[in-house]
Amino acid sequence: MSNRKQFPKDFMWGGATAANQWEGAYKTGGKGLCVADINEFKGNLPPEERCNTELSTTEVEELLNSSDKYFPKRYGIDFYHNYKEDIAMLAGMGMNTLRTSINWARIFPNGDDETPNEEGLQFYERVIDEMLKHGMEPLITISHYEMPLNICMKYNGWYSRKTIELFVRYCKTLFERFSGKVKYWILVNQINLFDVESFNHLGIPSDRVDNLMEAKYQALHHELVACGQAIAAAREINPDFKLGVMPCYGNVYSELGSSENEMAALKYNQLQFYYTDVETRGKIPGYMYRFYEENNYHIEITEQDIEDLKHTVDFVSFSYYGSSTLDEHGTRTRNKFCKAVNEWGWTSDPIGLRYALNEYYDRYQLPIIIAENGMGFYEKISDDGKIHDDYRIACLKEYIEQLKEAVYDGVEVIGYYPWGPIDIVSCSSSEMEKRYGFIYVDYDNHHNGTGKRMPKDSYEWYKRVIASNGEDLG
Repeated sequence: MSNRKQFPKDFMWGGATAANQWEGAYKTGGKGLCVADINEFKGNLPPEERCNTELSTTEVEELLNSSDKYFPKRYGIDFYHNYKEDIAMLAGMGMNTLRTSINWARIFPNGDDETPNEEGLQFYERVIDEMLKHGMEPLITISHYEMPLNICMKYNGWYSRKTIELFVRYCKTLFERFSGKVKYWILVNQINLFDVESFNHLGIPSDRVDNLMEAKYQALHHELVACGQAIAAAREINPDFKLGVMPCYGNVYSELGSSENEMAALKYNQLQFYYTDVETRGKIPGYMYRFYEENNYHIEITEQDIEDLKHTVDFVSFSYYGSSTLDEHGTRTRNKFCKAVNEWGWTSDPIGLRYALNEYYDRYQLPIIIAENGMGFYEKISDDGKIHDDYRIACLKEYIEQLKEAVYDGVEVIGYYPWGPIDIVSCSSSEMEKRYGFIYVDYDNHHNGTGKRMPKDSYEWYKRVIASNGEDLG
């Protein structure tokens, strides 16, 4: 009997990025403005104030017309002009796969354009070809906080059924163009994070709806219907495509252990499973109808919607950054049983990753990809001219050890993608100095620096991990 505590020989070792956080060149090549292009720098605010939760029409217009605000994602690390060098450095670790997104506004600058932007398609074709040249399987995210801003302002984002049509057309354009080059697709990044990434994700100006929370759930329903239609289109274009759903793992542990607290945790977790339940099982779960009724949310669900939702995914993916507990008041908080390990107060819970993997696999029995995992740190170059990030190595080592335990448990894990394998601009706070990468990029929070790329100690460590297929974690 073979050693079941080993990663499969064809395991995908990679890293994960997003177009809006590393490309820059926000006006180059015919690209239109997307929601990320108005994410201002918030690295000077307390963590709880950094997420771009909701924006009104007036606030969007103020950001667009502002001359004194700084928008780091417009510049990123200029991957747009450095993609060959960056992909070569990432491939130098032995990565056999790479996850990135396609910026919707680079393909359809306004979202409702009659034809796609050929220059944008050609750029991504070059990027994908570069991955393939280095033996890297592309994992492409179709929607990663890059909705064309015009869709938000003209149609109220995902709140409008018009956006279903626009998204599916965008998907078909990508499926047809990259059919022979891309096999793995994630439809929507962290689809459950509408609470902390509301405007970024759903594109609803908060002043244009009467009940914002009800509008968000209507928008999420539209997004799921669009995913169903996109899956159906993908099956027709290329039956070999592999489509996946991706939440951010947000389930909670019961903090008290009482029956009441356990039930509250179960109900909370059902709402976290909603997205994966729909996209793997092909129907709206009963608990969701009860949730809508109890909260007096009137969600329009048509018979055609029910049919569209029947088209399901091939794999489950999720991001994992730690665990949370539910207290006696029903409030989710960071897991107090885990210690904080970075300057932002984030906690590390490696065993929680094993728990999550078993939880998803028991529920769905589909292949699983860890689409994001890691920890951000402040870092400076040492006197010897190097970056000795032993703390990153220690953190990821514990996670990979538990990932291997999940494989031993029988979970069909097929890929692992640490977040930001090269330093990129932070999603929530738009700061550069919250670094996740194996590769240092010489920019500070205000884009001062040379942009020079430099491997950290973790670069060689991850290279050994990949070369040994997860056996050498020392």
